[in-house]
Amino acid sequence: MRISAAVTEVPGGPFVLDELELDDPRDDEVLVDVSAAGICHTDLICRDQWLPVPLPAVLGHEGAGVVRAVGAAVTKIHVGERVGLTFDSCGACPCCLRAKPSYCHLFFEHNFAAERADGTTALARGEQEIHSHFFGQSSFATAAIARERNVVGIESSIPLTIAAPFGCGIQTGAGAVLNTLALASGSSLAVFGTGAVGLAAVLAAVIAGASTIICVDLYPARLELARELGATHVIDAQATDALAEIGRLTRHGVDFSLDTTGVPQVLRSAVECLTPLGTAGVIGAPKLGTDVSLDVNQLLTGGRMLRGVVEGDSVPALFLPALIRHWEQGRFPVERLITEYDFDAIDQAAADAQAGRTIKPVLRMSS
Repeated sequence: MRISAAVTEVPGGPFVLDELELDDPRDDEVLVDVSAAGICHTDLICRDQWLPVPLPAVLGHEGAGVVRAVGAAVTKIHVGERVGLTFDSCGACPCCLRAKPSYCHLFFEHNFAAERADGTTALARGEQEIHSHFFGQSSFATAAIARERNVVGIESSIPLTIAAPFGCGIQTGAGAVLNTLALASGSSLAVFGTGAVGLAAVLAAVIAGASTIICVDLYPARLELARELGATHVIDAQATDALAEIGRLTRHGVDFSLDTTGVPQVLRSAVECLTPLGTAGVIGAPKLGTDVSLDVNQLLTGGRMLRGVVEGDSVPALFLPALIRHWEQGRFPVERLITEYDFDAIDQAAADAQAGRTIKPVLRMSS
């Protein structure tokens, strides 16, 4: 079928809107008419080749829409169903079998190789192949091919423009708090970076009953929004020594911290602000090969832990509906993070996100 898609042609280049040909779904695949797609930091660093996704490709991995067709082997997803698209995984490795699909042994192949497991692609421009299946979907397009495994049915009436970013950024921040850290009521949390992931973490910490939620950022407007969403304290790192202020506020440090920035010195601060036996989660992704310096004795003598977090340790088929229920109950107002853009304004949306003018841009594929 003929679709419109935003093609990443060259590293760091603009998204080029073009007409492409999309395959019919294979036996285990689902064809989705995409209504909306969030723009995530991962899309932008892959566009810029911080991570080596082959080009030309259609990126996008926070899609939501309506199922147009399903393959012969698909049983859980049905034509006409409203769905969200999320990350892909193999389903058969030890991590997948332990219900930890975001640590799939083949996570890179299923999400960053931008092709099917057999090396084929579902997209073409004339005789030229365009890489598809980015995060199992390539949803910067009016339609996408996904696998049954990374499609989640949406029974709620939640608008698809709100549901779309649940597939990555929202579940990552919320899951880091609720799943990875398993933050208990009365705990303290410091969140470094108040973008979509960090603010989703704030909302989840409120749901979990955290007594102290400290947000650190460089943007006063984002810090004010963090306070409105439930942060008990905010720190402008341009004006205040964040570590000293966290120490003053908590006396012994926080139980948990999250670094969503991908900046090595910020990650070090996320570790240094911990109380003994505290845990820091690292979410922000820098360029491949980026090193961080830590004081080994601080980790050792305080029993502190540093934990990588991918996709919020989510099992999407279970976790996304749970987050949507929180939204229905008014406890997870992620719409306050979202700015909607028409699909043809994708470059403006990306620029606004990188400049900090927009927290979570979401593309509408039709006006």
